[in-house]
Amino acid sequence: MKTAALAIVEPMEESPAEMRETHEPVPPERETMRHEPSRLGNALRPVLLPAITFALVLLGWTIMQAAFVPAFPDVPAVWNKAVEIFSDPFYVYGPNDMGIAWQVMYSLGRVLAGFFLALAVGIPAGFLIGANKTFEQAWMPLIAILRPVSPLAWLPIGLLVFRAVDPSAIFVIFITSIWPVILNTAAGVKAIPQDYLNVARVLNFNRREMVTKIYVPATLPYMLTGMQLSLGTAWMVIVAAEMLTGGIGIGFYIWDEWNNLSVPSIIVAIVIIGCVGIMLETGMGFVRRRYDYTGKKE
Repeated sequence: MKTAALAIVEPMEESPAEMRETHEPVPPERETMRHEPSRLGNALRPVLLPAITFALVLLGWTIMQAAFVPAFPDVPAVWNKAVEIFSDPFYVYGPNDMGIAWQVMYSLGRVLAGFFLALAVGIPAGFLIGANKTFEQAWMPLIAILRPVSPLAWLPIGLLVFRAVDPSAIFVIFITSIWPVILNTAAGVKAIPQDYLNVARVLNFNRREMVTKIYVPATLPYMLTGMQLSLGTAWMVIVAAEMLTGGIGIGFYIWDEWNNLSVPSIIVAIVIIGCVGIMLETGMGFVRRRYDYTGKKE
């Protein structure tokens, strides 16, 4: 009987030169040079990409104005009007003739008044709806009917009830801002883990302790999200409301400039509205991330 011989193949040893070639570490300066272009590119992307977008928009604007709509103001005309507007933003020539800074401040005042009024009513209502099934069944059908109504549909009701411009505009902001606050607060209350409530019962928390130590901290991220949505919506609505009511405000300013056939002023006002909206959104986003206890970081 022949037995098969097992051949043991020993691994080939690498020569010292091959070992140096394979395992020699990369010098730090070479590693830095390798990653430097990618780091530079990542740093420039947030600047270059928006710059390209704005350049394309300006190019399209110029082509449209020159080829299709000659009556539309060109880019230099709008720029000159912006310089003129911002050269004296706080002038006061009369009760209805004020600088652009005053127009924005009056609009922001109405927005914040309606917004905080919506918080004062919407947060308690959201807690009741989220924590109590009876309140949810009683109020959710009414909310489902009123929430899709256009904000401007409420303006005649406000003018009829309050018979004044400012309260009517604040009422429109209030009725627009309250729905996201109520719904997000109620959703936050429903999302509280049952373990939290069980621990509170074991510790014999009273009603005040339940609210301050369980309900508010657990619901706060939801409430802040609703507040962020409400504030952004309120800033959009106030422009349309002021166009119809008149007086002082960025919306009335746009309508007044249209009556004066000053389209460059309207374009400048549109840019201002967008910039103020970004600042409001950024501020609320910062507050929301600051008090987000869920551990999710943007």
